[in-house]
Amino acid sequence: MAVNSFYTRKLHSLLGVIPIGFFLVEHLLTNYEAYRGGHAKFLEKVEWLNSLPFIFLLELFGIWLPILFHGVYGLYVAYQARNNPVRYGYFRNVMFTLQRVTGVLTLIFIVWHTFETRVQVALGNAKHEDLGKLMVDILTNPVFFALYVIGVVCAVFHFCNGMWSFLVSWGITVGPRAQRVSTYVWMAAFVFLSFVGIMALTAFVDPNFLNT
Repeated sequence: MAVNSFYTRKLHSLLGVIPIGFFLVEHLLTNYEAYRGGHAKFLEKVEWLNSLPFIFLLELFGIWLPILFHGVYGLYVAYQARNNPVRYGYFRNVMFTLQRVTGVLTLIFIVWHTFETRVQVALGNAKHEDLGKLMVDILTNPVFFALYVIGVVCAVFHFCNGMWSFLVSWGITVGPRAQRVSTYVWMAAFVFLSFVGIMALTAFVDPNFLNT
């Protein structure tokens, strides 16, 4: 199969929604429990997720392998893209460029975040119940907090704008009016999910977080 084939692009697009997009939304909502209910509520959600049967296989085939394929092929797509938002400064061309930029930044953020959390658990340097403390240690550094905010916003934008493109490329929003409505819907989703993600981050810098 050619690396730039129709079916490869379709698979790349589909994996960005199922399961990666679903995982992103779930992850944001789970972390939001830290803001809504403190450390105890956050830990409860973490323990529930890790108690699911066949959790290793679910994560391997439902998260990590899809992210690996989507990320590596996405880098190839970004490299091949012909971006010229200065000369062609209309809205969709700018969004096209931002989609590629946020994709690269999101991939870097995912690698860093995973190494600082899940990899440490896998290496035996921490336990699942220590994830809250790990996040506190990271986010109380103002530079890292700012980088996390950027990473979360990039990930949410990449997903929401990617959903707009997905609906077009899969023939779901075919007309100008449908695509315009879809733009408003996913812009609103971007604002909402960014808010959820940032509020979750603020919970971990609360001095009383680990005692709640």
